[in-house]
Amino acid sequence: MKREEIEKLREAVSCAAVLEQAGFAVDVKESTRRAVKLSRGAEIIIVTHEGRGWFDPLSDDKGDVFALTCLLQHLGFSEAVDRVGDLIGFTAAPVIWKKPPSKVEPADILTRWQGRGLPATGSGVWRYLCWSRAIPISILRSAINQGIVREGPFGSMWAAHSDGAGLVVGWEERGPDWRGFSTGGSKVLFRLGAPDALRLCVTEAAIDAMSLATIEDLQDGSLYLSTGGGWSPRTEAALVDLLACPGTHLVCATDANSQGDAFARRLQALAAQVDRPSVRLRPPAEDWNEVLQERRREKLKSEGRERRAASPPTASREASPG
Repeated sequence: MKREEIEKLREAVSCAAVLEQAGFAVDVKESTRRAVKLSRGAEIIIVTHEGRGWFDPLSDDKGDVFALTCLLQHLGFSEAVDRVGDLIGFTAAPVIWKKPPSKVEPADILTRWQGRGLPATGSGVWRYLCWSRAIPISILRSAINQGIVREGPFGSMWAAHSDGAGLVVGWEERGPDWRGFSTGGSKVLFRLGAPDALRLCVTEAAIDAMSLATIEDLQDGSLYLSTGGGWSPRTEAALVDLLACPGTHLVCATDANSQGDAFARRLQALAAQVDRPSVRLRPPAEDWNEVLQERRREKLKSEGRERRAASPPTASREASPG
């Protein structure tokens, strides 16, 4: 096949179409318009460049539609070209987005970060984190004091990802109706706790990092980290840099599902490469925030039972003076 024909195929067939044919499904909750997450069991592929590119967040694999076909079907390039040609005219199911396209330009990251205010008592993000997500005020204040959270639009939270020098390079965006990552930003690590800590607890989201910190009462000597659900070369380099300190050990506190287990295995492999110990800390629910919210529900139930037990019978209350 001529080069021109191959280029036409590359433009005509999206990576999402190849993945859908292979049994992958879109995870709308974990996707953005620029990066659509598709999964099949523990396998994850992120489709980028409007369907023309892809990468595996749990490995270094990436490429175009032909490289994807080679990976999934274990084919050579010429065979992959033929398989892609068979998909001409096939269009993957459209993703329905609830949020209109963002008009934010990828301006200077630090300028945009500094332009947002700190969470204030009773503000939208305060209510979202403390009321909806059960994050206690003490943990939120610790994050505020470290300068790693900001008020996003529409009651959302911005949770900073920083490099080894402490410079903000991007942020996770989480809110009642929105989940994403900063336009033009880089995923490295969200960091809550002492920067020189030797116990490194890695989660998949900033809210999970804050939830685990709550459950462990922000344990001394622990640094609670989030990869933002991705695995970039900068994330790996940052983890290796943290593990370089003598005496460090890794706690793989990823979600309790097949994807979280796969992520934990990769983390443990990384720790082994730099000769550092690691353990798997699996949440008893789907993730650490779900554990935290369940504890709050149980506490409220218990307090409700105690209040009812302490109240006098209705007849006694009616007979009381005044």
